[in-house]
Amino acid sequence: MPDLLIELFSEEIPARMQAKAAEDLKKKVTDGLVEAGLTYAGAAGFATPRRLALAVEGLTAQSPTLREERRGPKVGAPDKAVEGFLRGAGVTRDQLEERDDKKGRFYYASVVTPGRPAAEIVTEVLEATVRGFPWPKSMRWGSGSLRWVRPLHRILCVLSDESGDHVVDLEIDGIRAGQTTEGHRFMGDGAFDVTSFHDYETRLKRAKVILSAEERADTIWHDATNMAFAQGLEVVEDKGLLREVAGLVEWPVVLMGEIGADFLDLPPEVLQTSMKEHQKFFSVRNPATGRIEKFVTVANIETADHGATILAGNQKVLAARLSDAKFFWENDLRVAQDDGLTAWTARLDNVTFHNKLGSQKDRIERIARLAREIAPKVGAEPDQAYLAALVAKADLSSEMVYEFPELQGLMGRYYAEAAGLPADVAAACQEHYAPLGPSDAVPTAPVSVAVAMADKIDTLTGFWAIDEKPTGSKDPFALRRAALGVIRLVLVNGLRMHLDRFIDAQLVRHEKHAHRDADDAELQVLDALLDEIAEHGVFGGALRSVRDRLSGQDTAEAAQGTLLRSVGDQVPDLSTDLLAFFHDRLKVHLREEGIRHDVIDACLEMEGGDDIALLVSRSQALQAFMSTDDGENLVQGFKRANNILAQAEEKDGVEYSFGPDPKFAEQEAEKALFAALDAAEARIAPAMKAEDYAAAMAAMAGLRAPIDAFFEAVQVNAENQVVRRNRLNLLARIRQTCLQVADLTQLEG
Repeated sequence: MPDLLIELFSEEIPARMQAKAAEDLKKKVTDGLVEAGLTYAGAAGFATPRRLALAVEGLTAQSPTLREERRGPKVGAPDKAVEGFLRGAGVTRDQLEERDDKKGRFYYASVVTPGRPAAEIVTEVLEATVRGFPWPKSMRWGSGSLRWVRPLHRILCVLSDESGDHVVDLEIDGIRAGQTTEGHRFMGDGAFDVTSFHDYETRLKRAKVILSAEERADTIWHDATNMAFAQGLEVVEDKGLLREVAGLVEWPVVLMGEIGADFLDLPPEVLQTSMKEHQKFFSVRNPATGRIEKFVTVANIETADHGATILAGNQKVLAARLSDAKFFWENDLRVAQDDGLTAWTARLDNVTFHNKLGSQKDRIERIARLAREIAPKVGAEPDQAYLAALVAKADLSSEMVYEFPELQGLMGRYYAEAAGLPADVAAACQEHYAPLGPSDAVPTAPVSVAVAMADKIDTLTGFWAIDEKPTGSKDPFALRRAALGVIRLVLVNGLRMHLDRFIDAQLVRHEKHAHRDADDAELQVLDALLDEIAEHGVFGGALRSVRDRLSGQDTAEAAQGTLLRSVGDQVPDLSTDLLAFFHDRLKVHLREEGIRHDVIDACLEMEGGDDIALLVSRSQALQAFMSTDDGENLVQGFKRANNILAQAEEKDGVEYSFGPDPKFAEQEAEKALFAALDAAEARIAPAMKAEDYAAAMAAMAGLRAPIDAFFEAVQVNAENQVVRRNRLNLLARIRQTCLQVADLTQLEG
């Protein structure tokens, strides 16, 4: 069985495209071979800056001969139909057979597709792969039609087996396949022929090319960490940068250089970001001080002076880059110390956040007001949370963040400290963006939590207010991430709070911004509505209170005009829809933790759906309860009672919700159920009030045996109508008792 070796040799392939390109080459070629009838034992794709390579082992020598029977038209069909079938099957009329079928007599043809040699199939598959390769960006050069990421110079395509090696006959836009490749651009010995993958990989390494990207990355990291360790330093780990640098070199040569003394006092994050973004350098840190003191660069060539000239050039360019960073840092510090970040915040009035949601300054003011309201719920001091929200995004106007946007927040902390602001406020400047993803750390400092929640709730309510919600495939404003961030802030910090009131308040603020040109009287009414929401926490009650307060006043007609009615109509619907979005995110989060979807639905139907911590606590208790035999069997008993009751209510046209009377109980199982319900209700009610859901579930579990015994011994639909009604009311009491804990009708099974 032959092995296949392919190499596509070109000018430098961008590092960010190499890994996917190697995988695409492997997939497209192997899929094409399999579709053509060949099988193989294994395949591996490789990429360096100048080549894509594929090795396929254990390829079958030719595709199998295929025999199939095709049914044609009915006997007696028009000649044109028969002739079309003959052409499609590749047979003549005298090769047709007539056979009886359930639907009549039909023509049948036996079609034989002979097998083809592997070389012929490889030619077709590789040409189709090269011509249709899915580069993110490609170019066409010369007079040919081929598009490639960079000019393609050579194609190597060899099949090798026990009898020897054979070049596959292939030509694409004047490039004929061969078995020739070359090594390193500068340190190689020129072109050479190869006969197999082992020969190819071995001779490339002698020609100063490491074919495997993983091996290049391991070499870089090993050499860099050893150099740093020898000097009592450590390399700052950056897996993304390591992958990128491994894609920039074919023969990695690790060099360590010095950072000028003038730049060592820059924040380590500034040094690290500047060197990574501009020079692709690794930062080398002193573990004793935390300062970045040196850098590691990776050259693609060995030199007689052991890299001294390369390092000298790199250090010269780095000094110029870091001079810019130092200028930004010193200039920003001067502004922060002189103006206390207020100058930067004022500039954000000219920066649009969204054309329908106002400027960044408008947004900051909304977030600050909401942070003040959230603060008591998270243990933060309201005025400090308000101040932190006002300055949290000031660094967006700084020169450093303009140059390095990825440093937003972090630089805000440095500048807040330089301005003399409290430590909690400075920390909030950095932490309020978090969590940015499911694995990101969650802030725990109260001020940071208040600002982070306000920031995310303002984002969500704003885009809900302008009807820019996520769709199934698109979420351009990262609203799912924002909702999950709020959920994680609540759960990690164990917060008990009703989101609904904060959602309502922020939706009103967005409406106020959208109608900022309205009459002052109407805007003042919205301010009064916000005060009522902050005090009472219920939108409907707050709206009624404002209307009652205004009734009979001379300005009532103007104040209760279009704007107040619009807010009263829109906010509840938007709030309910956004809360459902939170519930969807919570379902995903809880399912990842192993909680059943029907358990979550059963808890969502209960009161307090805007209290995330309460929902999770109830879901966890119900999940634990449902994992026991008592839980599963009790739910079956509940559903039996509920089904019998529903059928009887539909048949009789009445609702059986009156209290059953024990004096009408005729059988011992019936009397025992009355007693069990009394005992359970006496325990469930205080447990639910105390939010001790485990105790409530345990009390409910005590109903399992009495309910089972009742259904085994008692006929609900008795002939005596008084007894029947009493028993149906007893079932209603079972339903009412169980539904105190969760909506068990949502549970499956």
